[in-house]
Amino acid sequence: MPTRLIAVTMNVLALAALWCAVSYARAQEYEREPIEYGKREPANQVSRLAAEVQGGKRKLKFDEKFGYLPDLLRALEVPQSSQMLVFSKTSLQRNRITPRTPRAIYFNDDVYVGYCHEGDAIEVSVADPQLGAVFYTLDQTPEARPVLVRQQEQCLICHGSPNTRNIPGHVVRSVYSDAGGLPILASGTFRIDHTSPLKQRWGGWYVTGTHGEQTHLGNLIVRGQSRPEEVDNAAGHNVTELKDRFDTDNYLTPHSDLIALMVLEHQADCHNYITQANFTTQQALYFDRALKRDLKEESPELRDSTKSRIKSGCEPLVEYLLFSEEAPLTHALKGTTSFADEFEKQGPRDKQGRSLRDFDLSRRMFKYPCSYLIYSPSFAALPAEAKKYVYRRLNEVLSGEDPSEKFAHLTAADRRAVLEILKETHPDF
Repeated sequence: MPTRLIAVTMNVLALAALWCAVSYARAQEYEREPIEYGKREPANQVSRLAAEVQGGKRKLKFDEKFGYLPDLLRALEVPQSSQMLVFSKTSLQRNRITPRTPRAIYFNDDVYVGYCHEGDAIEVSVADPQLGAVFYTLDQTPEARPVLVRQQEQCLICHGSPNTRNIPGHVVRSVYSDAGGLPILASGTFRIDHTSPLKQRWGGWYVTGTHGEQTHLGNLIVRGQSRPEEVDNAAGHNVTELKDRFDTDNYLTPHSDLIALMVLEHQADCHNYITQANFTTQQALYFDRALKRDLKEESPELRDSTKSRIKSGCEPLVEYLLFSEEAPLTHALKGTTSFADEFEKQGPRDKQGRSLRDFDLSRRMFKYPCSYLIYSPSFAALPAEAKKYVYRRLNEVLSGEDPSEKFAHLTAADRRAVLEILKETHPDF
């Protein structure tokens, strides 16, 4: 890369880091009552494993090649088939990440695990039912009782900002990446979720799978002085093997599954919407109680301003759960691992054998457009007032009572099927 371009890129990176820091400073509302993110003890799948390891109830085996990664995935029930590989320098161990040594990410419904080849630590994040995203690191050195250490400020600079809706959350980005893995930020980046068109997705990521004539930015490394947005990425499309791009033996599998990427992009932001609904409702109820106390009011009825705040936090969740504005597919998608089959088998299923985990992958991601995260511990932990609002709105939409434009993508058959599945499989619905 020319010296001038390196200088420009580094200046842009410095400005981006400064913007993240300023944004983080503005997002500290979740550190105050009633949330108190940093003060409260997490209670999640990772914190429970950490306690078991420290208490001697569970051991984590150290593999000579991959360190704690294989046994950690087993302990957290994270499938190896979920492996995705990102080669842009957009995470904590950026010095370890290049197109020749991409970072591997694995996930299940609640946990995300990041692994760098010959990295110093494994990075773990989890959707904590009460706190949103909670972050940990596990040093890659053999110990009798290795410690999963909670991380806060360093991670929250970018994972607790407007990029994550001002709550501790997750963000998936698509960037143009050069041969060293540096994002070419001057050409723009994309924040990705299920509303993003495929042509904007997967920049800086390896992608294995087929997708017909649809285009994307995966497997693209920008070389020379070409304008990234003008580079032809035909060689990066419908790729099923990566062994000619880097040494795949340095990873648990040789894949970066397309379907896993699609699910990750939906799930990461869905967790953010759930946390946003949780925090907004908690804060609204907290201020409602404080105001009534100051005014010496005894009415159990919520104030109109409180109801309005709860609506502002929960209505976006309703829309996201029902895949409002989902980007349509024009050709069938197929991954290269068993991820899709394993994902579908988790259920639950109604009497007709239908599940919210059933894929479509030809017109849209899922056959029945309602997020499977409605079964998650994070959703179950929403305040009663938030769940009451969400359930009421889901019933209004799925019964056809609300035919508004936000839900025009749902056919009568879609609404009926989702409503029937929820009534049979969701304990609270």
